[in-house]
Amino acid sequence: MKKIIIFLIKLVTILLPPTYMGLIWFLSSHPSDAIVNTGLSFDSTLKEGLHLVEFGILYLLLVMALISWDKLNKNSSFLAALLSFFYGLTDELHQYFVPARSFTLIDLAKDLIGIIIVWYIVKLKINIIKK
Repeated sequence: MKKIIIFLIKLVTILLPPTYMGLIWFLSSHPSDAIVNTGLSFDSTLKEGLHLVEFGILYLLLVMALISWDKLNKNSSFLAALLSFFYGLTDELHQYFVPARSFTLIDLAKDLIGIIIVWYIVKLKINIIKK
């Protein structure tokens, strides 16, 4: 029974990143206020700031999958960060073709900054755990 539960947890960690990527794609396929409109005066600023969080979460989900399958190392962490960045680039290119959305290098930079921040936190935490 324990082996089945462990396998199911591993399976979930593998399925989370592509599911999250699909959610990102879905949300970016619509105008920024089509699905979530907070009604707050700083709604657009909040959503712009979410770029930092959005792709950091993607990187973290990839790291969690790597950890659960005991595959996390410096190279795989870098590849997870690279995949997160290239997915951010793909999403920005995708938004270029969506009415009321756009491709901007500033958004891409925010995506990268979010990934780097989470990468650094993961690096610190993994080093602490390994000591």
